[in-house]
Amino acid sequence: MNSRIIDVKGLRTSFLTDDDEIPVVNNIDFHIKPGEVLGIVGESGCGKSVTALSVMGLVPTATGKVEGEILFKGENLVQASEARMRKIRGNEIAMIFQEPMTSLNPVFTIGEQLIESLRIHRKWNKKKALAKAVEMLKLVGLPRAEELVNEYPHQLSGGMRQRVMIAMAMICEPQLLIADEPTTALDVTIQAQILELMKKLNKETDTAIMMITHDLGVVAEMCERVVVMYAGKVVEEGNVKTIFQNPKHPYTVGLIQSVPDMRVRVDRLYSIPGNVPKPGALKLGCQFAPRCAHVHERCLSEDPHLSAFKNGQQVRCWLYEDGKGATFHDSSLS
Repeated sequence: MNSRIIDVKGLRTSFLTDDDEIPVVNNIDFHIKPGEVLGIVGESGCGKSVTALSVMGLVPTATGKVEGEILFKGENLVQASEARMRKIRGNEIAMIFQEPMTSLNPVFTIGEQLIESLRIHRKWNKKKALAKAVEMLKLVGLPRAEELVNEYPHQLSGGMRQRVMIAMAMICEPQLLIADEPTTALDVTIQAQILELMKKLNKETDTAIMMITHDLGVVAEMCERVVVMYAGKVVEEGNVKTIFQNPKHPYTVGLIQSVPDMRVRVDRLYSIPGNVPKPGALKLGCQFAPRCAHVHERCLSEDPHLSAFKNGQQVRCWLYEDGKGATFHDSSLS
């Protein structure tokens, strides 16, 4: 369990315009161990989905550029050819995309879409692949699996389509599953069922999961470690329990404060003031400085580095320059 299924080092993903190169993911590091569930959280526009697309090798080369290292079992995927990535995608690394309504092809049956990766990667015949598809549909809790393989996506509800997406991602038994907002647009009951299903699959198959979400409740339910991203950078990382009990970065504090507490009656829900800056808009200093209540003169001119704590927690903030929070310590952040 000490080995790492994936080890991302200095990942930088940029998109090219006519006269500029705009970084959307800016020099981030993280890793996932076999069987581990890692949460990546942050507001929309912070670079979560682009990180996932970078790992999958799905950033278009005509308009995007991926630099750094994405080490999957020791192999750097950044340098892998498209032919090599086609062998890995759907087989060793699979992804549940954000929108189940649009991720399935409307002109092919559920069965045809499920068996495609088995026919390509495993070279199975259609009969054997279809039997496996029925088995996977049952595994993800769908009724009438033998009939569903002959139906089309429009005949299924949103929750059923999301389960089909999970079955499709898991059918080749990948070692790493990337789940990009897997419960978006689903009602609360179905959300709970989907998360329970993913926990079950994680335990039964020892598949590592990279859970991308903006929902801290999902993180608390599913993940062991969490990476908090803001404006394309990792601002905090650590054990889920540690981060929830003792968040250090002002952004993480704000995210946790913005979750309503049903036990406390308030007139107005908390929200972090301001918006995530557009990629490349801030050239100097901390990206969170314009929204931070603890902003310092140094924050406006120098970009902080990640400070490590003895408990494994890491924070990108000048408040914790020495790893203790003694420089500009504010008790309201603990």
